Amino acid sequence: MAEVKIVGIVNVTPDSFSDGGLYEHAEAAVRHAVQLFSDGADLVDVGAESTNPRSTVIVAAEEWQRLEPVLTQLFPRYNDKISIDTYHPETVEHAYEKFGAHFIVNDVTGMNNPAMREVVARCGLRCIVSHLPAQYGADIQAAHKAATMDDEQTVLRELLKRRTQLIDLGVPADYIILDPGIGFGKTMALNQKLLQFAQLVPDIDVMIGYSRKRFLGEHRFEVQPNLVAGDTAVRAGAAYLRVHDVRAHAEHFAHQ
Repeated sequence: MAEVKIVGIVNVTPDSFSDGGLYEHAEAAVRHAVQLFSDGADLVDVGAESTNPRSTVIVAAEEWQRLEPVLTQLFPRYNDKISIDTYHPETVEHAYEKFGAHFIVNDVTGMNNPAMREVVARCGLRCIVSHLPAQYGADIQAAHKAATMDDEQTVLRELLKRRTQLIDLGVPADYIILDPGIGFGKTMALNQKLLQFAQLVPDIDVMIGYSRKRFLGEHRFEVQPNLVAGDTAVRAGAAYLRVHDVRAHAEHFAHQ
């Protein structure tokens, strides 16, 4: 298997499906991030709004209020090793003004908002474009309620379109990571299939985020089903795995 980078998850939220409330306060979130790096994470993805189907939508100002004290403590110790999970251009602006271009933007709404594409290009940021069906714009909850997309070619086409738009705005091609958005508006069958999305774009870096999601089955919170999913993704060529169980994944792939 090819070498893969492990992306740890820090949810500064009260309502994330897996660990909501555990890292809601800044000190707990920072301690968790430090532990994830110690466990073997190459990057840590920090988010302040849950995207599960029962979560509460928050505005950009509240998101930044949650993120700022966490990021302030993580920078500059982990410059260039932090991604910010946000679909708000205002949050990206705030982070850039305070920390410079030393972070990655992870937009789970596929950069369907042109303003997000523009701010990423203007600030010279690396980014993860995580697919949300274009018809939903930035409405994650509407996509969850429908969950009808069952065509991986549509995922591929919409992601490549966004990538081209970013490149046309001046973002270097190697600054862009694609994520097929497992669990976002898609059928269970497609979620399973998208573990192998990287084989559709062999010359582009791909991140796969499957960790503890429902399509893994009733034992999804156990480590083994997650490692099996990771094996499938890496065999297909994934460059990044976004996971909760960092130590288990780091150790597993160190021996591949």
